Amino acid sequence: MPTAAVIGCGDISTIHFSAISTLDDVQLVAVCDTDPGRLQAAAAAHSVPGFTDYLDMLEKARPDVVHICTPHHLHASLAADCLERGVNVIVEKPLAHTLEEGKRLIEAAERSQAKIAVCFQNRYNVTSQAMRKMLDGGGLGRVIGASATVMWHRNGDYYRDRPWRGTWLEGGGGLMMNQAIHTVDLLQWLVGDVAKVEGRASTRSLGGVIEVEDTAEFVAEHVNGARSVFYATLANAVNAPVALDIVTEKATLSLRGDLTVTYDDGTVEVIPERVAETGGRSYWGVSHELLIKDFYAGLKNDGPFWIGPAEAGKSLRIVKDIYAQSYPDQLERVS
Repeated sequence: MPTAAVIGCGDISTIHFSAISTLDDVQLVAVCDTDPGRLQAAAAAHSVPGFTDYLDMLEKARPDVVHICTPHHLHASLAADCLERGVNVIVEKPLAHTLEEGKRLIEAAERSQAKIAVCFQNRYNVTSQAMRKMLDGGGLGRVIGASATVMWHRNGDYYRDRPWRGTWLEGGGGLMMNQAIHTVDLLQWLVGDVAKVEGRASTRSLGGVIEVEDTAEFVAEHVNGARSVFYATLANAVNAPVALDIVTEKATLSLRGDLTVTYDDGTVEVIPERVAETGGRSYWGVSHELLIKDFYAGLKNDGPFWIGPAEAGKSLRIVKDIYAQSYPDQLERVS
């Protein structure tokens, strides 16, 4: 029976604890956090030992899989240390808070026999899988272009509650790294690898609270000749559904929670998204448990997990490219 441990017992860990609890053949054996209150609460809630030092936890609890749910700046170093010790890893997005750390983790994954997954769970959504299948099938013709918007709301309390979220040093960025990167990932995964991106990130509504961006836009040229446009902001009045439209030669695929496919002959097909109780916030999506279950199911299989560091690095590079264009005088901080 595989054993699991969780490093970082904050907000997103609730999803991981819930997913682990649904797996009959996986046993949670330890939790780790540097915050005494969070650590005590998690250890008590799950009846497992708690550790403040993750290396001590790896040595004493010897988990087969470690779930990393920490602030961004710890992702790469923790994951690399686990991989170097032969411990499998499920790490939250983003891959890393800097390109240099992302490269380090990609190289560590290539050297290790252990497996690693990066949580871009929205690829497991029913609608995402349906879009990918349709586009790969060839029946819709060539992809011409796409557009995506993330119109969400965050206030100052969101950042005051977890100050690392609003900094370059620990968050690695703002809106694009912490919220919109999921949609960036879907866009490049569905439409195709990005050859060139031009965009700008800025702070429009939270300038007195954060040092990172709350609004961004870009135009991406894909390797296959398609073009995508993207806009995201945290200045919206509410958290609106993410919108993603892909135009092909024979149809338009429109994602607004559910997927609507409008064919050129006038036929309309609607594919509903699954409804699942995640135990977390609705904007985290419904598919964390599917990704986690798939990862554990494949532990004994040969080859890496399909959403690994190299794959997750694609969206990180897009985001960091936009930062480089937006803050050319601060490249050491934003890259």
